[in-house]
Amino acid sequence: MRWADLEGRRVAVWGFGREGRAALDALARHLPGQLVDVYCSSDEAAAARASFPWAHVHDVAPDADALAWYDIVIKSPGISAYKPELLDAQSRGTRFTSGTALWFAAQMAAKTIAVTGTKGKSTTSALIAHLARSLGVRTALAGNIGLPMLELDGESADLWVIELSSFQTGEAFGVGLGVVTSLYEEHLDWHGSRERYVSDKLKLLASSAQVLVNAMQPALMARAAGHPGLHTFGDEATWHVADGWIRRGSEDVIAASAVSAPGLHNAINACAALAALEIAGLDARAAAPALSTFVPLPHRLQPLGEIHGLRWINDSISTTPLASLAALESVGAGRVALIVGGHDRGLDWTPFVEAMRLDAPEAIVCQGASGSRIADALEAAGVANVYRAADLAAAVGAARNALSGEGVVVLSPGAPSFDQFRDYAERGKRFAELAGFEAGAARIQGLGVS
Repeated sequence: MRWADLEGRRVAVWGFGREGRAALDALARHLPGQLVDVYCSSDEAAAARASFPWAHVHDVAPDADALAWYDIVIKSPGISAYKPELLDAQSRGTRFTSGTALWFAAQMAAKTIAVTGTKGKSTTSALIAHLARSLGVRTALAGNIGLPMLELDGESADLWVIELSSFQTGEAFGVGLGVVTSLYEEHLDWHGSRERYVSDKLKLLASSAQVLVNAMQPALMARAAGHPGLHTFGDEATWHVADGWIRRGSEDVIAASAVSAPGLHNAINACAALAALEIAGLDARAAAPALSTFVPLPHRLQPLGEIHGLRWINDSISTTPLASLAALESVGAGRVALIVGGHDRGLDWTPFVEAMRLDAPEAIVCQGASGSRIADALEAAGVANVYRAADLAAAVGAARNALSGEGVVVLSPGAPSFDQFRDYAERGKRFAELAGFEAGAARIQGLGVS
């Protein structure tokens, strides 16, 4: 669907987050005078009316009848495509699109690398952009990483690096290279089931001329096996990590310790980025030294610093129990207080509980809507030093008290933020503030075109 398809039609924008505002700005540029309705929360209505006085703002969620009145609805990514009212309206003829889909329709000639994956997609996207820029390539970095595509509407770049969530992978098409970093269980509340999540995530494969997938995940490899443009990373014949080195086949290219983002998982992300550059026709080996100048992304095992004997690590991006386990492994031995919990979407914490039964940190602070459920499971398994906290502020206080001025406090919730915060970034910023740091410490660098 192109912008011209919206002209003179009954159009609504559903959602007034950053994606919704970007869509309204783009509508004003492309179709001045177009009548548009906006659906948002009552808390957002005043801002919507002030920012877009030409739009008709509804401060209630639309039902099926309301949605069915429109020809086209531009929805924000966080609104599930499987909501009953959406499916009902769709069956009556309403077409649903998004800012991502509208951008791809308008940029068919752009050179694109789209990156998705349960974990690693943001860092891999940022690494690809950083490495390409180190070679002098004018590169755009946008998408789910924190900059809606429509905010770059009208910009030009030689290479577009676009992070896509599982909510967006079905909205991309004409992609030059699709990258899938990993595949685990996540976002079951949006997709409805694990199988649907996997299916939606891998829609990127069908929309990409070439694909790059993680060879260390057999299930992912099996799904991608039939793609005619299949490439891999993580296996011995391609870019992989072995014996402390990032290797291209048998060639030692750069020490894994040279990657500024810590941990084995980030060295693997670097392999994905280097492989993507190579497939895109760029000199990956020449770009490899720039791995040392990459600024690690906030909220992803981000070291905030030390205050009064305690080190603080912000891993707010962690939304699965397995990610919390990975965070503990990255921190290593020592006195650690781990903060877990948040919005409860029914994920299985059994593997986490079993790992904690065998080797638990100094303290596990369970907070938020899912905190009690996690704490109950840990205590039932005989795990010691489990603390309960109503919210993040109380959890930070409990972690600080448990360590008594010596050790590391790690926020790796293993759950979304929506019980207390707008998104993981707001949660990470609040954690930084509660620890005593400036909220600006949690800001992504490199977004946009440069």
